[in-house]
Amino acid sequence: MTRNYKMILSYDGSRYYGWEHQPNTELTIQGKLEQVLTRMIYGDQYQAADCASFPITVIGAGRTDAGVHARAMTANVLLDTDKTEEEIRSYMNQYLPDDISINELKLCADRFHSRFKASGKTYRYSCWYSDQKPVFERKYVSVLEKHPDLAAMREAAAYLIGEHDFRCFCGNSKMKKSTVRKIDTVEITENGPYIRLYFHGTGFLQNQIRIMTGTLLEVGFGKRSPESMKDIIASRDRKMAGVTMEAKGLCLMKVDYD
Repeated sequence: MTRNYKMILSYDGSRYYGWEHQPNTELTIQGKLEQVLTRMIYGDQYQAADCASFPITVIGAGRTDAGVHARAMTANVLLDTDKTEEEIRSYMNQYLPDDISINELKLCADRFHSRFKASGKTYRYSCWYSDQKPVFERKYVSVLEKHPDLAAMREAAAYLIGEHDFRCFCGNSKMKKSTVRKIDTVEITENGPYIRLYFHGTGFLQNQIRIMTGTLLEVGFGKRSPESMKDIIASRDRKMAGVTMEAKGLCLMKVDYD
């Protein structure tokens, strides 16, 4: 009997080409999950080179880019198995690489869809400013050469709140679908060497948070005024916004469901 399973997983995206499986590499999060589940369901019948013959599709709440991390990605998958929820989770954690962990796995409603049912997401971008190197955090933070003006950044971030056309912050120049999104909160914190930006919204465009972070940091470094954020948004022009920050500083923290 085929049933729908919801899972919450964490992963270090450093060595992966993003969430979505790709034809020329096995190094994607979705691809690794599907390989392990296919082996679990089909056993010796499964051949890695012929995965298409055994269609198991893991649906993620979002498609994180290459190098981006997640502490609590939500996904769902349809499986025909007699294994219990705990047996499935245990099997996956046994055979998945050490940089992917299934933290929770439960049966869910047949109609649950991790992407379409998501009502909000929280992302965090982490920066590091210190006279010491982030030896143990180097894969998860973007190192700043000088300390930004956080008050100016917070003033600029206020212009991002609400529903806007965020085309200026979209990394996909060929985007055909609507680029209107709603951002509920932007929080900028400092704790020791860590400067972190938290974004919560209904959804985000490709590279949107990395570009918004780069733009806010340019405000913090005095290269732009906080008020310029309003004109950048109104322009709908990617060239008007700031740099795209490194992927390694970005982490999906949580996915919300009503």
